[in-house]
Amino acid sequence: MIDIKVDPRLKSQRFRQEREADWRRLERLIGKVEKGSIADLSDEDLLAAPVLYRSALSALSVARATSLDRALIAYLETLCARAYFFVYGSRETLWGQLKGFFAGDWPAAVRGLWRETLVSAALMALGVMIAAWLVGHDPDWFYAFVPRELAGGRDPAATTEALAATLGGKDASGLTVFATFLFTHNAQVALLAFALGFALCVPTAGLVLYNGAMLGAFLALFASRGLGIELGGWLLIHGVTELFAVILAGAAGLRIGWAAAFPGERRRLDALAEAGRHAATVMGGVVVMLFLAGLLEGFGRQLITDTAARYGVAAATALMWGLYFYGPRRHG
Repeated sequence: MIDIKVDPRLKSQRFRQEREADWRRLERLIGKVEKGSIADLSDEDLLAAPVLYRSALSALSVARATSLDRALIAYLETLCARAYFFVYGSRETLWGQLKGFFAGDWPAAVRGLWRETLVSAALMALGVMIAAWLVGHDPDWFYAFVPRELAGGRDPAATTEALAATLGGKDASGLTVFATFLFTHNAQVALLAFALGFALCVPTAGLVLYNGAMLGAFLALFASRGLGIELGGWLLIHGVTELFAVILAGAAGLRIGWAAAFPGERRRLDALAEAGRHAATVMGGVVVMLFLAGLLEGFGRQLITDTAARYGVAAATALMWGLYFYGPRRHG
């Protein structure tokens, strides 16, 4: 019996000739999408794309198994990689993704954390009440909650006139740098509250409680000098957005900590992964809120010095965030 050996190059050429038409068609479809958009394809092309992709994968598998020439294998590997992103990748533009995040993903994620948000808000309120009560009975408690360098002269040693002067506006020069500093500081606080959630909620809860205590110490000090209303306007023009952002960051941290402590019937890693994805969506929006709060604190609060106008801005932002996150929505 005569053993006839077939040249591997001939086998590769024949293999390619039998299937090359489908590969070329798939290349053309991918090229259309890469140069334009998915809308450039007909319904027939859209239906054919997954079939052509699976056919190319099958051809790649056969080429590898039968040791066809390396150039063909490399071509099929590249084609299949491009086709994968074409078939399974995101087909939305960056603008579409941003629109989807702000129109649906972020507010839905925040609503999904409503229990943790209530707990985080309650912790902050508890910190305010404890510190306000302690400072109201003994002003020296102020320094236990507010470091002297952070107080910036707004402490029990200051005169009433000096405290009142700090609530006025500043010169417009240098406000950009001031706003950037405040944004960076607030972002660090919020991100820390989120990150500490992995330690079973306790550090996150403590940080939110302490932030509330700092606020309560300031409120007690200024109220004791008859400046409580003025301080409220000074704080709330940016504080509605900023404090809500910190509360949401704390809520995100609490969700992760709860999943770590009580994973339920799921594996702990699976529970943490799910909680982490949910919390990360919330935190993406929290960064935006902190940026807006930084602008309000660095510009709006410094340029708007009328107390009534400050309360008006605070009320408007509270209404805006309330409707955005928790207002009725159309479905479908």
